[in-house]
Amino acid sequence: MSRNALWRISAGTAPEAEDALSDLFQDLFQQPATSYTDMESGVTTVAVYLPKPPARGFQTALRDGLARIRRCGLKVGNGKISLKRIRREDWAESWKRHFHPLEIGSALLIKPSWNRRRPRKQQALVILDPGLSFGTGQHPTTAFCLRQAASLRPRDTARSFLDIGTGSGILAIAAAKLGYSPVDAFDFDPEAVRVARKNLQANRVSAKVRLTRADITRQPLRPPRQYDLVCANLISTLLIAERERIVARLKRDGVLVLAGILKKEFALVQRAFEKAGLRLIASRVEKEWRSGAFRSTAFSPTGVASRKDRQGRKAL
Repeated sequence: MSRNALWRISAGTAPEAEDALSDLFQDLFQQPATSYTDMESGVTTVAVYLPKPPARGFQTALRDGLARIRRCGLKVGNGKISLKRIRREDWAESWKRHFHPLEIGSALLIKPSWNRRRPRKQQALVILDPGLSFGTGQHPTTAFCLRQAASLRPRDTARSFLDIGTGSGILAIAAAKLGYSPVDAFDFDPEAVRVARKNLQANRVSAKVRLTRADITRQPLRPPRQYDLVCANLISTLLIAERERIVARLKRDGVLVLAGILKKEFALVQRAFEKAGLRLIASRVEKEWRSGAFRSTAFSPTGVASRKDRQGRKAL
């Protein structure tokens, strides 16, 4: 069993601490974490899979990290830590029990490759398998982004799409399948870019998506291109800090989808982007998360509404 074994380290948590715990796992084990939520119990499990046993003392380091997350005000649930040695074949089968097809209305079907379900007529198909690093994008915030992309998909005219923090690439793939063009996507994490590129190839949309490694905090305030639809599935502090850079990438009458936000933090994000000249046009609360879609009004090149804009006169 040793040659084909994996070591699974996991901890249960509440959904609101999923991202913080995933970051902790990545910092400690130098492996991006996977996560899934049991819809019946509401417990989110975050895990990493290692090819060799973890270093001694990892449980103490995890408990210390969980304590820091609690001190930040996030609920971590029971925080029960588990270490289990499994066969690679068992790992692969375990994912099949947790990931099922996801339908986004009549526009999209997202499914793992082992599922035999076929898309309905006029339904675009996206295939994503969970791996050691990333899942299939069934998180509530990702689903909101997918629904917005589907509802705003191009009809008679071309519409451009930008995915900020693409992760597995699921939003960019879906956008390409829905007919957006051009489609651009970037992520700061090189492992995310590697996995996203592989998923683009598996879905045969590599030629339709421009994927790069980039950091939103280092992007120019005056970008060379703006987009009809921008999705930013990021933590609220980053969304607020980089508001001007995000808004600068949106066309004058475009739609900005913001996700990855705890519902108790959404009001702060909403106020920040309303000050930048946007208005909330759609929102959804699911468990601990709230996501929103904003439409731009007239705004200045820096992303902050000018006095003339607010008075309803011609934009600068």
